[in-house]
Amino acid sequence: MNADRLMWIVVIGLAGGVGLLVWASHAGSVAGLDVGDLAYLVGYSAFALVLGASVFATFTGRLGEALRAAALWLVIFGVLAVGYTYRFELHAVAYRVLAELAPGYAVPLARDGGPAVEVARARDGDFNVRVEINGNRIPMLVDTGASSVVLTPEDAVAAGLPLEFLRYDIPIDTANGRGRAAAVVLDRVEIAGNITERNVPALIASPGSLKHSLLGMTFLSRLASFEIRGEKLVMRAKVVDE
Repeated sequence: MNADRLMWIVVIGLAGGVGLLVWASHAGSVAGLDVGDLAYLVGYSAFALVLGASVFATFTGRLGEALRAAALWLVIFGVLAVGYTYRFELHAVAYRVLAELAPGYAVPLARDGGPAVEVARARDGDFNVRVEINGNRIPMLVDTGASSVVLTPEDAVAAGLPLEFLRYDIPIDTANGRGRAAAVVLDRVEIAGNITERNVPALIASPGSLKHSLLGMTFLSRLASFEIRGEKLVMRAKVVDE
């Protein structure tokens, strides 16, 4: 067995361990082990891999190479351990960078004071946000002047809403002038997995009367707060006592 093969065994072992940790952090446990127990198992296994590779290299006459490889992998393991320890902070930083690069991407914030999200202002000055309606992602414009959540017919279809039997009998004012809409109730409205509201009253605009779906007050009024901080919109959900 050559040094390159040893290196790949260690790399694959470490990658598999990190993958198990990520899976456990979402699923709660893997094979009956919680995240803490799994972290210990991965750590000891990684140490055993490095130690075993070093011993093997020693017996094949490559002690110097083994020591250098062991030092390198210990550094790599240390970086992975630090990354795992600060995974939530790094996750938030990554979300913030993504929000700046792609306005509309909602960033989950720390849960102190209740679940919250932050949205960066788009170049046109509006706040666009990707909302999951009934499990389907819909781009929407945050509009505090809209009394209701309003969907375009295209977005309503994308959200899985049937349009065949709707009655467009509610007058609405849009950027294109006066229009009509049909009343519906959305089972689930969610932003970034952090804010969720159920049974949200909404309207579906008649074809051609609205260019963008609006996240209006039938959703925003249910929040504990929403405020603009510079170039960011912060929305915070109410804390539900269990």
